[in-house]
Amino acid sequence: MVLEPRRSEGTSGNGSLRYLFGNYAFDTDRRELHRGADIITIAPQVFDLLEYLIRNRERVISKDDLINAIWNGRSVSDAALTTRLNVARSVIGDSGEEQHLIKTLPRKGFRFVGTVREAHRPTGAAVTGNDAESALTLPDKPSIAVLPFANLSDDTEQEYFADGIVEDITIALSRFHWLFVIARNSSFTYKGRAVEVKQVGRELGVQYVLEGSIRNAKNRIRIAGQLIDAITGVHLWADRFEGDLSDIFALQDEITVNVVSAIQPKLLQAEIELAVRRPNNLSAYDLYLRALPHYYLMSREGMAEALRLLSRALEIDPRYGAAASLAAFCRTLILIQGWAVAPLSEIQEVTRLCQLALSSDENDPDALAAVGWAKAYLTGDFDAATEMLDRAVALNPNSAVAWNYRGTPCQFIGQAEEALRSFERGIRLSPLDPMLYGTFAVMGFAFISLRRFDEAVAAAKKSLRKKQSFTTAYRCLAAALAHLGRDAEASEAVRRILEIEPDFRISEWATRTRQWRAGLLVDGLRKAGLPE
Repeated sequence: MVLEPRRSEGTSGNGSLRYLFGNYAFDTDRRELHRGADIITIAPQVFDLLEYLIRNRERVISKDDLINAIWNGRSVSDAALTTRLNVARSVIGDSGEEQHLIKTLPRKGFRFVGTVREAHRPTGAAVTGNDAESALTLPDKPSIAVLPFANLSDDTEQEYFADGIVEDITIALSRFHWLFVIARNSSFTYKGRAVEVKQVGRELGVQYVLEGSIRNAKNRIRIAGQLIDAITGVHLWADRFEGDLSDIFALQDEITVNVVSAIQPKLLQAEIELAVRRPNNLSAYDLYLRALPHYYLMSREGMAEALRLLSRALEIDPRYGAAASLAAFCRTLILIQGWAVAPLSEIQEVTRLCQLALSSDENDPDALAAVGWAKAYLTGDFDAATEMLDRAVALNPNSAVAWNYRGTPCQFIGQAEEALRSFERGIRLSPLDPMLYGTFAVMGFAFISLRRFDEAVAAAKKSLRKKQSFTTAYRCLAAALAHLGRDAEASEAVRRILEIEPDFRISEWATRTRQWRAGLLVDGLRKAGLPE
């Protein structure tokens, strides 16, 4: 069955439907392609081919689909089809090598991957090309512009302070390699101008805009910020921060951390929700986003589904570093949890994925962090793991992921205080992280190493309030309670562990998780009554 070209509701009788991408406007009713104010000459069959690809851009189009739709099922050679596709690419500024807009998926088909906006022009209205000129193609990853903050105080000196904060936020966001951040020089062209956020999104080619204001009273200053989806105009986040002007540079750093730590997870969540609303989008990026909620479940089934989606993402883009590093992390967790059917082959696959992640971008802090964490568990090369994680936090001091992962090898080499510092920094940077239950549990292990058993109990209970079935937290709780002599409570924690993991054995678990180095933890599990 061949799908009919997708038509938007309300096109009939309401004027022409235009698809806007890059600086092009594709007018379906007038059968015209505009680049700015110019009309591009295009053969009828090539126009039909472009229209079909654009209308069905949410799915991969097979060769048979194209032949049935454009040539009415007549026999067409591969060479003829390739020629038409090459012409279609050339008229919209694309090429077979770059494939920014029309992507060929080997042995699967073709897909229009450019970002498209649909617009309606009333019947008889002239096409000026202005809409197309102002609508830049969105990048293939989340994009954001940080606009100059408005100075609402009478003190013009605060203008410099406001500009400094915007510059610091821009730099901090640019360290997240999964974000496309507009440079300060471009965003500051809007300084002092009253602009509409949707217009900024079109002109700068970004999905999100961060705007704010600054106001001071006496010796205190208030910063207000809001994150807006520039396509829909929806407000995703808003907050206010106050501080003392006595140390203006410390205040600037504090506000930067507060803003970045608040909006970074909001951006990621917004992207995940967008991916879910695009059910037929088969891009590697969307598949990666869809894998994240399954990974967050931290269950055998969740890891399996996350890996299935990540494998599909890597089939589409074999050098997609983010997908490779997350897949390596998932497979390492499977080994740690004892879920692997063939541990040796899992280790080999983790090694391959780690190499792929680093070869894609050896300076990506999140990839370095994931690979360093996996290396600590799988190879026991804690020096190399620590070196990679130190490099990750140096490259991006605002990455909660890097700080959280860094705590693990620190703990393995007996630096429990340093591990706690890393974990606390990660929590500070991402206080609403969906994986926070894992951080609290391993913090509890560090507390046990330092004989701070009451704090270990508190950390384990925080973890369990977020995920009641998390056995790592129960192990922390059982060991800490046993050391405190709270035997009845420790026995209840043991009961929960064996209820979830009936085959649990201390020696086997300590070996596969390298916790045999944590003497107090293992001793506590023995005292609690878990089987050896």
